[in-house]
Amino acid sequence: MKPILILNGPNLNLLGSREPEIYGQQTFLDFFEELKELFPDAMLEYKQSNHEGQLLDWLHATEGQYAGIIFNAGAYTHTSVALADGIAGITTPVIEVHISNVHKRESFRHHSFLSPVCQGTISGFGLTGYQLAITALIGS
Repeated sequence: MKPILILNGPNLNLLGSREPEIYGQQTFLDFFEELKELFPDAMLEYKQSNHEGQLLDWLHATEGQYAGIIFNAGAYTHTSVALADGIAGITTPVIEVHISNVHKRESFRHHSFLSPVCQGTISGFGLTGYQLAITALIGS
């Protein structure tokens, strides 16, 4: 099986300290170690960047290399036509993940440029959303 790439966007490097009432108190690196234990047969890779162009370059480089991408684009979800075009331009399946339920938050978070070009969207289940996305990719 090809690896699965977990790709996190801006400010997600602050998980564990940023707004813990919304995002929890666990760092993503600690959670990533748990994911590797939960899915020992899956090859998981993790990357995070606060820079839109870097995220776009990583998306382009996935073609033919990954079984799928789990992508939490953070605030770029609501602003980036470039990332939407990047996802549309590859054949690697992408699952959009959000830790919080974006539809229970500010109205600007209700729109995603990425959802129409992703295989699916998982929102509002905390970090468990990443587990659900892995399960979906392994089963697909």
